[in-house]
Amino acid sequence: MSKKKWIKAAAVLVCVMSILVGCSSSGKEVITYNTPQDWVNWGNVLTEFNKETGITAPNDNKNSGQSLTALIAEKDSPLADMVYLGIAFGSKAEEAGVLESYKHPYFDQIDSSLKDEEGLYSTVHYGSIAILANTEALGDLPVPKSWEDLLDPMYKGKIGMLDPTSAAVGYSATIAVNEALGGSLDNFDTTIEYFKELNKNEVVYPMQTSTAKLMKGEIPILIDADFNGYGLKYNQNGPIEVVIPQEGTVKIPYIVGLVKDAPNQENGKELIDYLFSDEGQELFSKGFVRPMNASAMSDEVKDKFLPDSDYERAVDVDWEKMSQVQESFNARWTSEILGQ
Repeated sequence: MSKKKWIKAAAVLVCVMSILVGCSSSGKEVITYNTPQDWVNWGNVLTEFNKETGITAPNDNKNSGQSLTALIAEKDSPLADMVYLGIAFGSKAEEAGVLESYKHPYFDQIDSSLKDEEGLYSTVHYGSIAILANTEALGDLPVPKSWEDLLDPMYKGKIGMLDPTSAAVGYSATIAVNEALGGSLDNFDTTIEYFKELNKNEVVYPMQTSTAKLMKGEIPILIDADFNGYGLKYNQNGPIEVVIPQEGTVKIPYIVGLVKDAPNQENGKELIDYLFSDEGQELFSKGFVRPMNASAMSDEVKDKFLPDSDYERAVDVDWEKMSQVQESFNARWTSEILGQ
């Protein structure tokens, strides 16, 4: 019997024994936060994990901000076992004391800038902020190729971006604009002024993932992660074009961490191990994110990305500082953008 079949058989036996002896269901489940089914292939990742281990792993539709808020509220009696966050939320989760150290087998191979050295969290994959356009919904209008293009009045009422005070993608998009147009993490004037101007085009800022609205043409242009655009284009045959803005953009790493005092902590550790395994990394790459283990991405998937020359415009930033300055950014966004 192969190792994989043996694991499945063992998992089934454990489930049967649990029923016979009246064990609680907590021994065969793992609760995750911020793992939407259609986001970076989380649906298939958790389904395959369940098949391999027998551990039930439901999807969860929170975003990064909502997940952290929930973890803090539940701190005295945690409900989740593992959380997935945009990296800007990593330091905040650490400061809130809601994560527990766990160094998975791949931990030492991850760059120090992409993890907490004590093992509270580590990057599992990353994407880049991009302009996503539904070409059918745009009709005769050209696909914008730059941040500057988006300011054109012809795109009025056609642009959306996730709320940057809540969603990691939204916040990363504002940082992308700031970095590309000459700002820095010490000064948000550039991005604040840009979005004041962009808002003349009646930008919408939904709280939840809005790729479905992009696909339907309800939001013809979405400032979002590149992987969401590729997913719509190749998995749903959508009329979607992915653009890395000409002025530049930023990468957007995503981290996973074990919840402190999690009710199913061993299952949480097993899931994290799986996410960094060759199989888990390959499944994520099929969701068009770049896995930490680059060799897990097949040539077939890589060929669907824009050329590497486009991604030379996607840069890293000081992720820890990006997290530290988020509160001050949120205050300015609330007063100067939402208060317009």
